[in-house]
This record gives sequence, C-alpha cells and structure tokens, in this order.
Amino acid sequence: MRTILTSIMKHHGPPTSFLVMSRRPSDHSRVTLHAVATRAGVSAMTVSNVINGTGRVSADTRERVLSAIGELGYVPNQSARRLTGAGVTCVGLICADVDSVFVEMTLAAVAVVAAECGVQLQIRSAADPSLEATIDVARDLVGKGAQALMLLPPYAEALGQDPRVAALDVPIAAIATGHALPYIATIRIDNRSAAKSMTELVIAHGRRRIAVLSGPLHHSDSVARVEGYRDALREHALPIDPALCIECDFTFQSGLVAAQQLLSLENRPDAIIAGNDDMAAAVLWIAHHSGLSIPGDLSVTGFDDTVLATRVWPPLTTVRQPVRVMAAAAMEYLSGSVRHPQSGPVPLDTVIPFEMIERGSV
Repeated sequence: MRTILTSIMKHHGPPTSFLVMSRRPSDHSRVTLHAVATRAGVSAMTVSNVINGTGRVSADTRERVLSAIGELGYVPNQSARRLTGAGVTCVGLICADVDSVFVEMTLAAVAVVAAECGVQLQIRSAADPSLEATIDVARDLVGKGAQALMLLPPYAEALGQDPRVAALDVPIAAIATGHALPYIATIRIDNRSAAKSMTELVIAHGRRRIAVLSGPLHHSDSVARVEGYRDALREHALPIDPALCIECDFTFQSGLVAAQQLLSLENRPDAIIAGNDDMAAAVLWIAHHSGLSIPGDLSVTGFDDTVLATRVWPPLTTVRQPVRVMAAAAMEYLSGSVRHPQSGPVPLDTVIPFEMIERGSV
C-alpha cells in the first residue's frame, strides 16, 4: 500500500480526491497467527515455533506467546497443523519483482501458511521471466536447500510448460495461474469465468462501450481474463473494439497511462474492466481528475480484492481471489509430494471458487 501511495503522490500530488485512508473494521471472528505475534511482540515464525515445539525460543518469549494465545483465544489452523512434521522444512518461492499489491498480499498469505506449518520460506524476486532464467533461479533455490518450489505467474508458465522441469527433482506448485499447466501442480480460480461474470455485471447495468485493461499477455491469468471479457461481449452481441483493449503490466502507473488514453477518446468507454485493483485505482484517479462521475459516467471494476479496493472512492467492485486458501492448498500438495516421493509428484489442477464483490464503482 505504501508503494502505491508513493506512486500516486509522485505523479499527481496528494491523493485528496478519492483515496480514503480509513482502516477496514477489525474481524474478531477468527484470530490469526499474526495477531498473536503482534500481541506477543514477536515474529509469526516464533509463534509457530512455540506451537510446534521447534526452533530455539527463550522461556520468557515462550511465556509471552502462550499468554497471547490464551488472551486472544487463538486456535491453530488445523489443516496447517496436519502438515507439521510432514517432511517439508524449506520451500522456495519465485515471484515477479514488481510493485503490486496482489503480489504483496500473496506473499503475506504464503508466509503465514509457512509459519503455521513450521516451514522455512525462501523468497526470490526475479526480473527475467524467460525459461532459462527461471530454471537458473529454481536450481539455485534447490541447491540452497529448497525441497519444493512455489511459483507465481509468469514464472509458473515458464517452468510449467517445459518437461525439463522434471530435472529439478522437487515438487512444484503454482498459485493464481490462468489455466492448468502440464508439468506442475496449479491452484487457481477460473479467471476466464470470473472476468466474464464481471463484464456481464457491467452490461446488466446498461454499459455498452466496455474497455479492458489486461496484464502482460505472457501471464496466463491475463490471457484468461481477456478471453472472459470477450466471451461476455460476444454473448451479448457487443462489438470487440481493439482500441478499447489495452495491454498493461499490472502496475498503477500503467493503469494511469491506459486510462488517460481511453478517457481522452472522442467516443470514450462507459465502463473499464481492469485486470487488477492497482490499475482500477489508477482509472478512478484519472476519471476523477477528468471530472467524470463514478459510476454515473463510468463504471470501473478491479480484480483480486486487495486492501486497495476499499481504500479508494468509490470502493471497487472486484473479484476476490482466496489467496490464503490457495497458499494452503499448494503447501499441502508440496508436503504430500515430499512425504511420499516414491510415487513421484503427480501434477494436479485445483480450481477454487471466486467471489464477486459488488461495491460502489459500478
């Protein structure tokens, strides 16, 4: 969130017109491991070590953690507890080195799951998504002790479609891909159906000239979302105008440039379907500065339901990806594959339901 606000202020000055910096109401229905760590003044991994009886923890620290657990009524995640001692001690994670709220949210979810399982997480941010570069990063992680690998796009696509991945000799799972991949496990939502549902929502609200801001088209999730957008337009006999389909890079800055281009058109769109919340927030910024009413003049939608979706005005209608659930499913697959290596990792494709979150931007 801090990096997004820095970008806003750098390019457009203080965000007074639409960013709302109120905090989301606290959810007391489920106490998290992070909440315990905060109360005890320690890291999430330290809390995990106390719960699982692993690592070196001083008597004073252990007492503070146990006291925090009692005060908050924390109950460890049972699926994570089942993975403890399952054979995985270190997982390597490869993700893009980009300014992305979704990537940060996903990394946080994976870190919490890893901490609950007592698993060490080695995170490698990479800049080159080519196959050879990705294999080099993967080999380095395995060489430094990673027993399994977890990937985010586009590194999932790089490794997951090449049979040479078998030479790494570790199980691999990818989160948030656009489709199944032949050589690694995938845990994802149906991005195509989600984007189609979102496009149909704005059509139901009377929008007919609908633009789309995609992520990079070497990301399978970006391709799937564009396909869903086109599916909806075709089913409703609406034209697919190439001028309204702009490839971006999932960043706030790319959304600013694309929104400026679209809203400067003589026949501007009456709805913009953005490939993530970062770009949707950028569209709102440009729309407000152009004097447009949201959603009166323009409907705007996002994707992912990151914290940014409720920090803008109006709050974003978006698709919620259950990243914590996906992270837990990926960790369970990796643990099972390490625990039973004799059978070899069997790639699977797990599709988890998404949610449509309707707010004020449509």
